[in-house]
Amino acid sequence: MGKVIILANQKGGCCKTSTSVNLGVGLARKGKKVLLIDADPQGSLTTSLGWREADRLTVTLAAVMNKILQDIEIESGEGILRHSEGVYLLPGNTELSAVELSLVTAMSRETVLKQYIETVRQEYDYIIIDTSPSLGMLTINALAAADRVIIPVTPKYLDVKGLELLLKTIAKVNRHINPGLQIGGILITMADTRTNYSKEIISLLKDTYEGKIKIFKNIIPQSVRASEISAEGVSIYAHDPNGKVALEYEGFTREVLNSEKE
Repeated sequence: MGKVIILANQKGGCCKTSTSVNLGVGLARKGKKVLLIDADPQGSLTTSLGWREADRLTVTLAAVMNKILQDIEIESGEGILRHSEGVYLLPGNTELSAVELSLVTAMSRETVLKQYIETVRQEYDYIIIDTSPSLGMLTINALAAADRVIIPVTPKYLDVKGLELLLKTIAKVNRHINPGLQIGGILITMADTRTNYSKEIISLLKDTYEGKIKIFKNIIPQSVRASEISAEGVSIYAHDPNGKVALEYEGFTREVLNSEKE
């Protein structure tokens, strides 16, 4: 059965989508079969993988979740796209906003995404879910379906302080909905370790959480080259394979794989 990992943070601009792409492709490069799920109504993951007009796709995450809500059977492989770098994608688009509203009054509203994932889980080694910068029903659904949460955090004071709300939400989901949910770790992203400010915030993060939550050793640096990949529709490995960001994401991928052995 595939491991389900969610990338979550209610703060935008923390590289959730970039990390989803590069972790997914990184795992595929290690021989793993990977499904990426775009659970963000903005469709950022879908766009980042090269599907520019997500709203024109006929079968997306919204469509399969609506089928589950209506007890309609989902065909094998329905809506799943294959990327040139070896990962599979269930795309997302603005239709997810309507799904999120309909979940409010739905029966078993927190587990609709989990019901879908259970139908495909045996086909993949890893399923990675990219979420929106909010703690709405779609993110709760992703948390309810996941084995582990990875939290990308930029070294900014307000972002580190904002972790408290996310951790409380994760704890609540763990208690009431998904007792198997674990925090896989905190990934520091967009870091400029040349500045004292970044160094101080990273120290604050470690002082606050190290020993309680895993903090990945690999730190993703701030990089113009990395910011270009969403426009190219490829991972950092295809866009800048010898750069610092690619090396750090490769190390991070190894950390994720090693953590599954612990």
